[in-house]
Amino acid sequence: MTWAISWLALNDSRKEYQEARKLLASFHDRYGDEITFIPGGYFAPMYNTREQIRKTIHQALGLVSGMVGGGYRPQCVVAGFMDAENQRFLATEEGIHVCQGQIWSQHGIDHGDGDGGICYPYYPSREHYLKPAQGAADFIDCVCLDGWTCDFLTARRNGFQGDFNSRLGVGPIETVGDLGKLAGRKEMMDITAVHFDRGHALNGFGWVTGIWEVSVGHDEDLTYWLQAVRDRWPDTQAMTEGAFGLEWRKHMPSNASLNYRFDEKGTGAPGSEKELEIQWFMNREFRLALLHNWMENSPPMAIDFTRYDLKAEEPQGLQREWSLMNVLNQKGTRTQDKPIRLGQLSPADQRIIYARYPNLKNLA
Repeated sequence: MTWAISWLALNDSRKEYQEARKLLASFHDRYGDEITFIPGGYFAPMYNTREQIRKTIHQALGLVSGMVGGGYRPQCVVAGFMDAENQRFLATEEGIHVCQGQIWSQHGIDHGDGDGGICYPYYPSREHYLKPAQGAADFIDCVCLDGWTCDFLTARRNGFQGDFNSRLGVGPIETVGDLGKLAGRKEMMDITAVHFDRGHALNGFGWVTGIWEVSVGHDEDLTYWLQAVRDRWPDTQAMTEGAFGLEWRKHMPSNASLNYRFDEKGTGAPGSEKELEIQWFMNREFRLALLHNWMENSPPMAIDFTRYDLKAEEPQGLQREWSLMNVLNQKGTRTQDKPIRLGQLSPADQRIIYARYPNLKNLA
């Protein structure tokens, strides 16, 4: 496991925090757990300057090393969201090449919005943390990871639109907390299967990640989930964030061969309609989502087409909105974000899509 500790928890002198820090260090010594830093409670770039974030990370990493001892150095930083410049700083100045730096499809919940990225690992562009680097000129040598594996159907919604939780998925806070033990645990396993069954067949590997706040509880639900995963997929590896990111980095030196595919039929959980099927295509040039009613065999509609070959820019001031939206976005927050047939996209957009996926011409 990877444990991320906040700035205040690193510095609080009260007995409880001293004991907590000793406990975390013992987890590393006994189990090989990774101990690292979380800046700003998931939303540092939304509410702090890049320079102050950089200084805080540098100091905090030193405190973590001192806390664990023995020359320890974490392999990643858990950040929720992290701007591109500070991911570059992690790689070039701190020698850390893995950052949990985005929360996929996050919009309208908690204190930061960041929809528009890829839910599997990628190297971010210096232009925008959600944009995969297009080449050497904008490449950041830091593997950017999502923090919450979500149900693709619920995740297409904005916040709690329609009284559905868009963050429903593997995380026990949203699943068991909202649905109860039986239905919640079922959803955790159903979404794991999206990646370990069909997703594994499409991508050659499956990856599921779940961050949760220890103070909220759900220890028993996580124990159940891990045991159930081991029983159903016995070759699954439980890895720290840093170890997984570095393993991916060994196999993928750039974004050139990124070609992630996902195909999910609704699980029946609230917001994950059983009759709907969503397909995602994610690569260096764009991401595309198609939605249709598989029971009625209705034609697929594009609900998201985000181009990564276009110029992008992060906010320079402090604000909660850090999304990357251009042609069409799944959240439906702009007037242009209406489901359309592929053939209704511009000729230029269609050329980009069909150049990579020529078989999609049949769905236009």
